[in-house]
Amino acid sequence: MVTVPVSPALDLFAEIARLKQQLNAVILAHYYQEPDIQDIADVIGDSLALAQAAEKTTAETIVFCGVHFMAETAAILNPSRLVLLPDLEAGCSLSDSCPAPEFERFIRAHPGHTVISYINCSAAVKAQSDIICTSSNAERIVSSVPEGTPIIFAPDQQLGRYIIKRTGRDMVLWPGSCSVHVLFSARQIVRLKVEHPGALVIAHPECEERVLQVADYIGSTTALLNFTRESPAHSFIVATESGILHQMKKASPGKTFIPAPPDNGCACNECPYMRMNTLEKVYLCMRDRQPVVTLPEALRVRAKVPLDRMLELSR
Repeated sequence: MVTVPVSPALDLFAEIARLKQQLNAVILAHYYQEPDIQDIADVIGDSLALAQAAEKTTAETIVFCGVHFMAETAAILNPSRLVLLPDLEAGCSLSDSCPAPEFERFIRAHPGHTVISYINCSAAVKAQSDIICTSSNAERIVSSVPEGTPIIFAPDQQLGRYIIKRTGRDMVLWPGSCSVHVLFSARQIVRLKVEHPGALVIAHPECEERVLQVADYIGSTTALLNFTRESPAHSFIVATESGILHQMKKASPGKTFIPAPPDNGCACNECPYMRMNTLEKVYLCMRDRQPVVTLPEALRVRAKVPLDRMLELSR
């Protein structure tokens, strides 16, 4: 199909608002999306908040401004609704690090384990899991498993190690990681602290242990945002994807937010997959009603079971 180029004179904000009404659509956006997309969203949140919003929506169309596994989650929870993803190639390095066939062999090698999978995984991996979790509720989900029950935790090993320390539970970890969060440099963060002696270091638990060791506060994306809003501190070094700084600045305009740098000088604190979505692509996906995210029904039903368990435990 040939896509007609969008005229630069077109008011994308007005057109998206018009199409939203026409489609009876809700726009869900992750904190890591570009600022313009965050500003047009009906719901902005982390993976847990967006899953909850997808579960509760009464809209006929869900426009999911995030990455593929997030739109898949919305499709799992809403089989009768149209789920649109602005760019179908917006994937996730963490999800890609856990191919479903290899994960199936991993589970078979550890019989009798309860399988807890971080939401950053494919529908096929969710379908092999007992419970899904997010960084917001991982500690609660792990703690809900009876003591003495062995646990597999996938796919993020950094988050898994953090939760082991928080809960004292021994878990078998799948060796996956997020390409953005593992590149933050503890050495560079320490240098920034010297340059900004009053700044607090806040970090997402997907970061490596050496970064978490220098953090003043560790939490999910939403928890980091809330911490900066409530803290009396005036400056923060932020070790997570830099898209969250937009909401932090809006919530606390008088405070200073410094993105934590990677070790190699690249712009690797921006997720390349999250940034594949643009305002123009949001407009096009609504105008053309595609790309549509769909799943085979048998897979959707299996993947919904552990998602429902997570949502129930998170109420």
